[in-house]
Amino acid sequence: MNIDAWVWWLIGAVGLGIPLVLTAMPEFGMFAVGALAAAVTAALGGGAVAQVLVFVIVSVALTAVVRSIANHHRERPQHRTGVDALKGRTALVVERVDGNGGRIKLAGDVWSARSLDADSVFEPGQQVDVVEIDGATAVVM
Repeated sequence: MNIDAWVWWLIGAVGLGIPLVLTAMPEFGMFAVGALAAAVTAALGGGAVAQVLVFVIVSVALTAVVRSIANHHRERPQHRTGVDALKGRTALVVERVDGNGGRIKLAGDVWSARSLDADSVFEPGQQVDVVEIDGATAVVM
């Protein structure tokens, strides 16, 4: 019994699809699609070299594209919450702020604050930037 090359490529695609489902490794899916493309090439009369080239090119191209997209989505900035969300925000001085203390209005609440630089002084009505939150005290500049 002589089986056509495209049938072997289909069997290979199914064989690569099984570990994709069992291991959730997307690379197996890229190789399965590459095998399907090689099966189409074989069915259209492409030779063995063309089939292997199509398999390799499609598999590598899909892997590169999917990894690029995955990396892009992974690098998205995360939404900051809690005190991390307050860092970098602008606040309004409500009571003189120096290296020893003071008060600011930050995100609708009044916070105790101190200046980052002990020599810096901020008067009521001035805008300051929150550098960090130290316990319940905003460090500003």
